[in-house]
Amino acid sequence: MFYWLAKYLAGPLLRVIYRPWVRGGDNIPSTGPAILAGNHLAVIDSFFLPIMVPRRISFIGKADYVEGRGIKGRLIAGFMRGVGLIPVDRRGGAAALEALRTGLKILQDGGLFGIYPEGTRSPDGRMYRGKTGVARLALESGAPVIPVAMIGTNIAQPVGKRIPKLIRTGMVIGEPMDFSRFAGMENDRLVLRSITDEIMYQLMMLSGQEYVDVYAATMKARLAAGAPTPSSESEPAAPGGRPRPDVLRPPEPPQRDDDDDDEDGDPA
Repeated sequence: MFYWLAKYLAGPLLRVIYRPWVRGGDNIPSTGPAILAGNHLAVIDSFFLPIMVPRRISFIGKADYVEGRGIKGRLIAGFMRGVGLIPVDRRGGAAALEALRTGLKILQDGGLFGIYPEGTRSPDGRMYRGKTGVARLALESGAPVIPVAMIGTNIAQPVGKRIPKLIRTGMVIGEPMDFSRFAGMENDRLVLRSITDEIMYQLMMLSGQEYVDVYAATMKARLAAGAPTPSSESEPAAPGGRPRPDVLRPPEPPQRDDDDDDEDGDPA
């Protein structure tokens, strides 16, 4: 019941109010398993991603999202469960393993599984080093990885802001990435790092974000402690130490107000 309410009641309402746009919707297969690997700029990423994709997406999220109290908390919890959030207590040491097992089961059943390789929201709008869980999941499941870049959600909902501003946000969906050539190598940490960096590179290219080669959680800890933080110029220019393109900027929304949500057609 929650799924239908979120998808066909709350979803259309959010689309009317915020007018999110999406490009590359045809890159998501109509059937079969796939991993949607996205950058993570704001809490609302987990709202807009499910409503802009026609198929149901299951993804891991903080248990806090479904433990709200009062009418508002219950409404948010119902929406998050409805759009496919699977709550995980990230305070436990086995949380990452539990998340991977959950994702693998969903993929084995032919579903879509969403994951944020950075592990947590970006503290400043830049892209941070990806964790290798997404690579392990891709190799163990054999499913393709589809990079999904959220655009402007951090501007609509800056850190600490609960209600997003009425700013148009977007989503760019890249072509599926096939890692079958690495089949059977899910325990090779160098292979896992290489795959993860390849995914993050594609996300960087789609999103136009600057990249910093440290984990987002590490950066958040540095900011909390008041320690100096590295600039993108002091770290490798792109994931895997690759050169960064000379021109790197976020995609812009359709120029005309009457454009469809998706330049290839409305995905919903």
